[in-house]
Amino acid sequence: MRGTFMPQLSCAAAEETGYPGSLMICVTSSVGFFPVVGATVTISDSASPEQILETLTTDESGQTTSVLLPAPNPAYSQSPSNPRPYTDYIIEVQADGYEPVRINGAEILPDESSILPVSMTPTAVSDTPEEQDIFIPDHTLYGEYPAKIPEAEIKTEAETGEIVLSRVVIPEYIIVHDGLPDDSSAPNYYVRYKDYIKNVASSEIYATWPESTIYANILVIQSFTLNRVYTEWYRAKGYSFTITSSTAYDQKFIYGRNIYSNIDRLVDSIFANYLSRPGVRQPIFTSYCDGNRVNCQGLSQWGSKYLGDQGYSAIEIIRYYYGNDMYINAAQAISGVPSSWPGYDLTIGASGTKVRQMQEQLNRIAQNYPAIPKTSADGIFGSQTAAQVRAFQRIFNLPATGIVDYPTWYQISNIYVAVSRIAEPGT
Repeated sequence: MRGTFMPQLSCAAAEETGYPGSLMICVTSSVGFFPVVGATVTISDSASPEQILETLTTDESGQTTSVLLPAPNPAYSQSPSNPRPYTDYIIEVQADGYEPVRINGAEILPDESSILPVSMTPTAVSDTPEEQDIFIPDHTLYGEYPAKIPEAEIKTEAETGEIVLSRVVIPEYIIVHDGLPDDSSAPNYYVRYKDYIKNVASSEIYATWPESTIYANILVIQSFTLNRVYTEWYRAKGYSFTITSSTAYDQKFIYGRNIYSNIDRLVDSIFANYLSRPGVRQPIFTSYCDGNRVNCQGLSQWGSKYLGDQGYSAIEIIRYYYGNDMYINAAQAISGVPSSWPGYDLTIGASGTKVRQMQEQLNRIAQNYPAIPKTSADGIFGSQTAAQVRAFQRIFNLPATGIVDYPTWYQISNIYVAVSRIAEPGT
């Protein structure tokens, strides 16, 4: 979800640096996907945790206002030899009836807005109520992480045991093993597919890079992920998860981290895409590395940044590293949604079953998010439906156009499934 960039006069330190980034906190209950209203959120710099910079309260949609926070010079994120390009913050969230949450290390980049989703556990369903402490480690481009173990970009049946899927499907959930494959003590997290991609992209590249570079890297991350899904890579080896968070085996997922708004927006627009070669059914296993401390046969993250600076498009960056026979494909199916995208925007004047279904879903979402007005589910897209869509878009950080485009359709579907609990994560 994306936040509106709203300066706060209390952020004097941010104004002094000249390079603030913004942060909005979105708080939901882990049970029923209800917004947590009236939660108290405090923000402090990790370097001075005793000094509270901001105290915020969540609104009826479980969201705070966006606040400006000091961040380093934007030039720092443009070269690997520069100092750390972000400032990290401690976020503490408290609400009546919920276990408190403390996030250590939310990363604020200069001139970028970000969203921190926080899930709170009701005390009534907790066996041992206590504060949840989440630690966000250094970004992969700044911290020290293991280099990727080389793998073939196309998996054979001998490697996977058997290719189970007959077509490429976007899964509803990714089951992330937060450690090495054989570490049985590491937790498994059930993460919605889009949320997983947004998390990995925010952990693997800097949101300050050119849009074409970010686009190319998201495609690489998605193709890498869908190869793991399609080939049942870990399940064929006897594991109960989809992918790990280890950079030696997979790509970095950081539980509880903040997500950057431009990455959020791009993933919403292209989440069903992946990379293909002619005659190959499976998504290509697109290896990548930072290209500075570690080199590999696939995409160089820093190299892709420099190509973006030179005006290369996303597909030109992809083909620079993987060859001219690589192209962008789209998944044939998306799991966990009641109905697929109609293939055209729904706007005032539209009518039919797709409009009615969308209205019914928004009315159900409005039960959890009362800032969304309810409307008659008559299958006619009028001004009231447009206002309903705009309210949804504002809450879930989409452009508030009142038009149900591709990203809005699937965000409505995702939130509807979450609030109605018609689908549950499984193994």
